[in-house]
Amino acid sequence: MEHLLKVGLAQISPVWLDKQATIAKIMETIEKAAEQETELLVFGEGLLPGYPYWLAYTEGAAWDKKVNKEIHGHYIQNSIQPESGDLDDICALAAKYQMAIYLGTIERAKNRGGHSLYASLVFINASGKISSVHRKLQPTYDERLTWSQGDGHGLVTHSIKKFTAGGLNCWENWMPLARTALYGQGENLHVAVWPGSVHNTKDITRFIARESRSYVLSVSGLMKKTDIPADTPHYDLLMEKLPDELSNGGSCIAGPDGEWITPPVADAEAIIYTQLDYQRVLQERQNFDPVGHYSRPDVTRIIVNRERQSTVEFKD
Repeated sequence: MEHLLKVGLAQISPVWLDKQATIAKIMETIEKAAEQETELLVFGEGLLPGYPYWLAYTEGAAWDKKVNKEIHGHYIQNSIQPESGDLDDICALAAKYQMAIYLGTIERAKNRGGHSLYASLVFINASGKISSVHRKLQPTYDERLTWSQGDGHGLVTHSIKKFTAGGLNCWENWMPLARTALYGQGENLHVAVWPGSVHNTKDITRFIARESRSYVLSVSGLMKKTDIPADTPHYDLLMEKLPDELSNGGSCIAGPDGEWITPPVADAEAIIYTQLDYQRVLQERQNFDPVGHYSRPDVTRIIVNRERQSTVEFKD
């Protein structure tokens, strides 16, 4: 039935900073979700190949420090370029199972020279096509030491059966104008991806659902110090400096009334499933619609630049 959608929230850890091993784990997760007839599967922020936890513990802002340069170089080598085929196997599985996927990645942006990194949320449709790559608009705090600022090109929505889905990365979800850019395109299924931890998801998930009168899927990763591969650069230093737990999950689902469907799930690697009913969106829009009958575009509105930004424009 077109008004029902089976979703899965993939709360897993990466094989940290190992691109190929993490892709293999993502593909195993897709296979498991397919057994449950999942139609939309979502993974956390930067899962492929992992979040830059080291920055907070290795004097990440110190100038010209060898440890940060070497881990950063390793990070670049394990980041992804969709144009180079890095996601082809994942796309093929999406097509095989007719499953749409939101995947948090670290992108080595080819159109920006291929050496700078972006926290990019990739949407793969049920035909296995990459339909959008949203580069995080504003990296948060120490993330700016390794990730670059994105652009508005990925502020788009996608049709999945009766639903209109859109997604943002981590603290972008606190940016009211970024949310509004998606609401204005008819979003009624909001995907919020996080590196992990209940403290990130426990309040804002229900808030966005209540503000937008939409379903909200918050999907987080997990990470413990023991998950770090032994061949990671400066492994011994990381073992000394990092806390035992880096991300504890917190994936959850709120309904269009702002109430929990699934409260935050912590400390467990799992795929969290539920079925969404589009009719509930229509019912909750009766008394509030932030870009429709409860808006005043004659007084306040936003302009969104969706050009993909690049330093060089060639005219041959």
